[in-house]
Amino acid sequence: MRRRALWATTAIAVLAFAGCGSGNESSTTQATRTRTVTQQPRVAIETAESGFDAAKVYREASPGVVTIRSIFASGAAEGSGFVLDKSGRIVTNAHVVTDESGSGNARKPAKAVYIEFPDRNVVSARIVGFDPFADVALLQVKPDGFKLHPLQLGDDRELVVGQPVAAIGSPFGEQQSLSVGVVSATDRSVESLTKFQIEGAIQTDASINPGNSGGPLLDAGARVMGINQQIETNSGANDGVGFAVPISAVKRSLAQLERKGKAEYAYIGVTTQPLYPQLAQKLGLDTTYGGLLAEIVPGGPAAKAGLRGGKEEIHFQAATYSVGGDVILSIDGHKVVSPEDLARLVAAREPGETVKVEILRDGRRKQVKVTLGTRPNS
Repeated sequence: MRRRALWATTAIAVLAFAGCGSGNESSTTQATRTRTVTQQPRVAIETAESGFDAAKVYREASPGVVTIRSIFASGAAEGSGFVLDKSGRIVTNAHVVTDESGSGNARKPAKAVYIEFPDRNVVSARIVGFDPFADVALLQVKPDGFKLHPLQLGDDRELVVGQPVAAIGSPFGEQQSLSVGVVSATDRSVESLTKFQIEGAIQTDASINPGNSGGPLLDAGARVMGINQQIETNSGANDGVGFAVPISAVKRSLAQLERKGKAEYAYIGVTTQPLYPQLAQKLGLDTTYGGLLAEIVPGGPAAKAGLRGGKEEIHFQAATYSVGGDVILSIDGHKVVSPEDLARLVAAREPGETVKVEILRDGRRKQVKVTLGTRPNS
């Protein structure tokens, strides 16, 4: 488990969360205290890429990037966001405008939220809804008397490793700051605000710090490819490994938030382990890919369908595996090469749908129908 921190600059209370799994039940938590300062907007260009006009991206996108201030019972937090359309809808991270409350992974919305636009106008905002699974929140402001600058949404499926990108936000309260880097990797799995993961995340070395949360990650055409969400760090500062929620996941989340103020995801109820050729050979399995089932959630969809988890633990190549259970080979004909594939395929379905799961059990392949449930908060 790698430790990652989610960031929103806080005045009194720190927002820091961690968790994992498409059913994985382990978690870690890291907290870092920071301070909020308000100064005149400035631009900080940290790197430059040949053929990538960072100044042009900034000119086109910065008018649509906002600073978000949230008031909680225990303090205040500051993050970033961007204008979605001229009707006054604003997008940000859910952790910028919510806080943990009570037990488990329940989230409580801020008592008040304020949006500061680049022209220094500050208006109150209403939380339309938030999605802790994708760490996305939709806000609404009254657009009367304001000239709003919506940002264009792109397609993260077009991204390639090495492609230059830009992040705009309010790190450490430094509003309208720009940092530039490249796409370091795609299809990452990162921690959400629950014990489930966000699949397809974008990794970048563009500098992301406390206060950048909720701001856009932009391509050369100033299109939003993701929402800056968290960093991986051992020092508490930016170490050049930042992550953004992919815009494809954001679009899916927003569509649900707009309709009903919340987002629901399909759920299969398993914990999986990566299966690779050497491990498969060790276990005598007639496959080199698949999701090796470690645990089955009691009473969950997989349990009701009769899927089986591991029976014993073994140590192999410096890792521990729960073995003896089923191996999921495919969902509706789509191969499961890694646990991330299983989570992605299930998340693409709707609660209540029935899927055909191909499994390997006792050396034989068979088809099992699983009716997906609704993902719980933990």
